[in-house]
Amino acid sequence: MTRVVVIDAGGANFGSVCHALERLGATPQMVRDADGLRDAQRIVLPGVGAAAPAMALLRERGFIDALRTIRVPLLGICLGMQLLFESSEEGNVACLGLLAGHVQKLRGGAGLRVPHMGWNTLEPMVASPLLAGLAEAEQAYFVHGYAAPVTADCIAACTHGERFAAMVQRGVVAGMQFHPERSAAVGARLFAHFLAWTP
Repeated sequence: MTRVVVIDAGGANFGSVCHALERLGATPQMVRDADGLRDAQRIVLPGVGAAAPAMALLRERGFIDALRTIRVPLLGICLGMQLLFESSEEGNVACLGLLAGHVQKLRGGAGLRVPHMGWNTLEPMVASPLLAGLAEAEQAYFVHGYAAPVTADCIAACTHGERFAAMVQRGVVAGMQFHPERSAAVGARLFAHFLAWTP
């Protein structure tokens, strides 16, 4: 059986992410330090909160160097996806640097609230096994006030006053800005693609 580990980075969505993976037949294991990543075949980095304290916790528990050298599929979710980038405007903090780009605060716009909360449309950008079967105008559930730019690593975008990266992938590193664990059938399907992914 594939060893799936979920990093406990202090996010409130940790339990719901594990339950979503269990519904797909996985047996996720919580890890609280870098030693727990040994022999992992899939790594999930969920996150809810702010970038600076999350990075401080990852540093304290020895995750930063380990994540920067991983060779197995890694999925960042929400804040966890933002931490994959070089830096974040939220607290002006250096992040993991696995993906190029700077996370910035959403500007919103007329009649648009920030944080961006609720269902929004995923816009596929490039073909990817992580997006297999994603139909036009399918939606996922977002809760975030900061976002990553649309770069060459963006495989699906979303628009909330401005376009931002909804899903990213480079090599074995992937991310979802939305919450797949709260995105019903679409989220379950995308999680299943990650579990079966062989980059």
